[in-house]
Amino acid sequence: MTFTLSPVDQTEHDHDAIEHLLDLAFGLSRIAKTSYQLRLGNTAIEGLSLVMRDKALGLIGAISFWPIAVGPEMTPALLLGPLAVHPERQNMGVGRALIAEGLTRAKAKGHKLVLLVGDPPFYARFDFRQVPEGQIDLPGPFDPRRLMFIELEAGALAKAHGLALPPWRWTELSAPRATTSGWPPATAPQG
Repeated sequence: MTFTLSPVDQTEHDHDAIEHLLDLAFGLSRIAKTSYQLRLGNTAIEGLSLVMRDKALGLIGAISFWPIAVGPEMTPALLLGPLAVHPERQNMGVGRALIAEGLTRAKAKGHKLVLLVGDPPFYARFDFRQVPEGQIDLPGPFDPRRLMFIELEAGALAKAHGLALPPWRWTELSAPRATTSGWPPATAPQG
């Protein structure tokens, strides 16, 4: 059976159904993954959070793209994920449709680089490739062979080096820190 429905924008009413779908697809331990740390305190890009539904099961697929910044230069990128497909609708083109529509929309919005942590054989079908080891790091343990990218503009990966974090986190880290303790003193003590 080939799947013919098209991805549509997520709505606020989809939240509980998406969480249930993610539990079905990945289990409850999913929130401990490093890629989830990049979503904490972050907001998915509007117009790039998509779902698919059918009459029998309701919500059968979901995908989101999140803003991230790589390195102190804050090179902008998107984090794809999670991509989830209902177990009863896998291998029917749901994931392919969600990825294709998401990447098309991301490119149309001017995004240049997409990263993900996922299964290399699956994502290679969509032209994702492994990030060269050591070029980009994530805030927590991850298998560098599963860190993948696709350029929506040629040469975008070459500009991305260092730790990937949500943009707000880089801004927070680069802000001057105010001290209230009076230490260190403005001048060195004499004597």
